[in-house]
Amino acid sequence: MGIPAGRLLHRIGYKRTAVLGCVTGGVGIMVQWLSGAARGGFPVYLAGALTSGIALCLLNVVINPMLNTLGGGGSGGNRLNMLGGTFNSFCGALTPLLVGALVGTVTAQTSLKDVYPVLYIAMAVFFLAAAVLSFLPLPERLENESEPKAGGGKGPLSFPHCRWGVLGIFLFMGTSIGIAGTLNLWLVSLGHSAATGGFFFSAYVMLMLVGRLTMSAFAQKIPVRTLLAVSSAGALLLIAAGLCLTEVRLALPVFTGTALTMESVPLTAPVLVCCGLCTSVMWSSIFSLSVEGLGAATAAASGWFMTMVVGGGIIPLVQSLIADRAGFLVSYAVPAGVFAYLILYSLKLSKAR
Repeated sequence: MGIPAGRLLHRIGYKRTAVLGCVTGGVGIMVQWLSGAARGGFPVYLAGALTSGIALCLLNVVINPMLNTLGGGGSGGNRLNMLGGTFNSFCGALTPLLVGALVGTVTAQTSLKDVYPVLYIAMAVFFLAAAVLSFLPLPERLENESEPKAGGGKGPLSFPHCRWGVLGIFLFMGTSIGIAGTLNLWLVSLGHSAATGGFFFSAYVMLMLVGRLTMSAFAQKIPVRTLLAVSSAGALLLIAAGLCLTEVRLALPVFTGTALTMESVPLTAPVLVCCGLCTSVMWSSIFSLSVEGLGAATAAASGWFMTMVVGGGIIPLVQSLIADRAGFLVSYAVPAGVFAYLILYSLKLSKAR
């Protein structure tokens, strides 16, 4: 849906696409709600879930270029995108807690009707957001989205810096997931509990939130290329350091699901978790550099970016296959290679020409 959504955004503008995305999301939740009373309700529920997924794709395709352009592009646009990512991460962490509080303990007797309060809230949020956006004076096309400076008026992939950026986001999405996911599996293979592995995975996600929140206050003062190069180099150094510290153990407080206990873990674990601080700024930085100078092709580029999110499913699979054959630690050659590519992209390949 990413590429069609980009074309739609180019045709009808930010405001209408955002309103359509919110209405589509509300309809999708409504279909899921109706599936509770429908015969053969599971296919109906899946149809509602698919509709909601299309809505989220539409909204993501809108929000990235809109925030970047509202911020004036460059460091200012990167700052707004990073701030948006902060709210996204915060809501992503808060929503499971809210759902758990509303639904309670899930048992064999739990049915879709027990989730109705959550669906009511989701429907209200989508439809209320659509109503508010309808009355906001948002421009349909921002002033600096005129014709592109280069590329002959063709699609976004005719711009080399955008083409390399699309590849970068594909690789980054998989790496940001694979670092913590592989660490989780490695700790379990060493005899640690799944709760311990899950704790470090959660810590990684939390550091991504902290990184986005912190850097959104300073990003406007730092050139985007510098930010991406430094964060990628930092992540590369952390991976190298982590792989050298596998025999060093450290007693750390770990939340195991029921209590906070001291557990001796390889120093590699907290070092790799710190990669979350580095990866927190990469999505917005890659996007900002990729759409620089695209003009009217920015909307289509955003659609390509959403399509390349599929890297989040492919790259971890590649890393997992390497881990099965050569070991978990050897598989970190994959994220190391990705960060090396992002350094190259930030310093050379991202320059618009």
